[in-house]
Amino acid sequence: MDFHNLFRVCGTGLKAQRIRMEVITSNLANAHTTKTPEGGPYKRKVAVFGSRPIGDAFGDQLGEALREVELRNVKEAEGGFKTVYDPSHPDAADDGTVTMPNVNVVTEMTEMISANRSYEACVTAFDAVKSMALKALEIGK
Repeated sequence: MDFHNLFRVCGTGLKAQRIRMEVITSNLANAHTTKTPEGGPYKRKVAVFGSRPIGDAFGDQLGEALREVELRNVKEAEGGFKTVYDPSHPDAADDGTVTMPNVNVVTEMTEMISANRSYEACVTAFDAVKSMALKALEIGK
């Protein structure tokens, strides 16, 4: 059994959850940004992940089942912008309304908890693989 591939799968899972957490953090930091360099309010970003086969992992059938995570894209969510009446806001339109970002803080916090739990699961899997590798080395003593 090739432990390197198992460590690689766990590592890509950890990396994916770190990226997901960075995107969520960016969304939370810009939850009230009404003007971006591109113009308009901040647009919520969502990380899109996919999987790719490891390759010659354990043979044809198991090699197809063993996959690692890869970042496919970071998309901007369209729609869902709220219009708030605040004529004193510096970005207010002529009618006194301000278009707010489409970031829902509760949704982002839920996503953050999910990413944290997924990261913890990857760490647990990594520790289990490490323990198996150490036990396999002890057999040879």
